[in-house]
Amino acid sequence: MTIQNHLSRADRRAARIERKLDLVLDHLGLHDEVPGLDEVRTLVRQGKQVQAIKLYRENTGAALPEAKQAVDRLG
Repeated sequence: MTIQNHLSRADRRAARIERKLDLVLDHLGLHDEVPGLDEVRTLVRQGKQVQAIKLYRENTGAALPEAKQAVDRLG
């Protein structure tokens, strides 16, 4: 396997683990505090998804897919 294949596989595994962890945290009623989340929510309510995703990424350092999923959950 190439290095790229190994990285893709590791990324997919990490994403699955993160989704499972998110489900556990939600089940327990625990939530990560995201800096600037109120501003992100405001942008979502205004229908400004792209700006909300951009702000979420700036505030958290999240990758694009993770930020999009987080913003979609807020919508």
